[in-house]
Amino acid sequence: MSTGFVIAIVVVAAIVFGAIVVFTSARSTDVRGAGALSRETRSRDRKAKVGATATTGREVEASARTTDLVKAAPVEIAPFVAPDEEALGVSRRMFFNRTAVTLMGASIGAFGASVLAFLWKGADGGFGSKISAGKVDDIVANIRANKGFYYLAEARAWITEYPKASIGKAQAVYGSQAPVFAGMQAGIVALYQKCPHLGCRVPECKSSQWFECQCHGSQYNRVGEKKGGPAPRGMDRFAVSVSNGQLTIDTGAVFAGPAVGVNTTGQEAEGPHCVGAGGH
Repeated sequence: MSTGFVIAIVVVAAIVFGAIVVFTSARSTDVRGAGALSRETRSRDRKAKVGATATTGREVEASARTTDLVKAAPVEIAPFVAPDEEALGVSRRMFFNRTAVTLMGASIGAFGASVLAFLWKGADGGFGSKISAGKVDDIVANIRANKGFYYLAEARAWITEYPKASIGKAQAVYGSQAPVFAGMQAGIVALYQKCPHLGCRVPECKSSQWFECQCHGSQYNRVGEKKGGPAPRGMDRFAVSVSNGQLTIDTGAVFAGPAVGVNTTGQEAEGPHCVGAGGH
């Protein structure tokens, strides 16, 4: 059997099989497409009766349609009632505005209270008031025991001994500051612990016997007169008074330190510096 004959048989068989499939499908359903009715359904619809008269679907739909308009009954308008503010609640903008105002008010109040607390001189003493430092003789003994320096924490002050031999020079410089000069006459000077440069607490240097600021290197001799560094003047000092041998420091009265170049005691560094390489 040749190849051409086999191909011819296959083609004929395929045509016959396809014809059988098409004929069977046409017999099994009368549906012509999606949504189309079968032959039997259409026949039953033609025989159906609506009421006493036979009608089509279109006639039924047309009879159901109407052009009459039904007017709605009038509705009475209710009177306007203002909404309750509590019911509306707080908007986002109102919340943030109230929060900002509250925080600003609290900040201003706290700042004001801090300022008043700083300026107020308490009845029970403390910084900003007059502080009793003790007997002058005891203070001098403490200064010498601490190698030239004595710190009084409640007054935030360094107390050092002023040499009586230098009173003449001191009068020319500090004579206009009577409360300061009175302490020098009693052999005492009370220096504010803050550096006049930028306010750092100035420590003592026991090796040089000077005050030497560790922040920016300003240096002062034992009585607070500037010897070196960027400070604009000597250390500021408090008013003092001596009554019946008792020393009182008025921390509410601060006097500016002496100008650059003042050196009433002539004291130079007595040993190695704790900061920097020495003054001018």
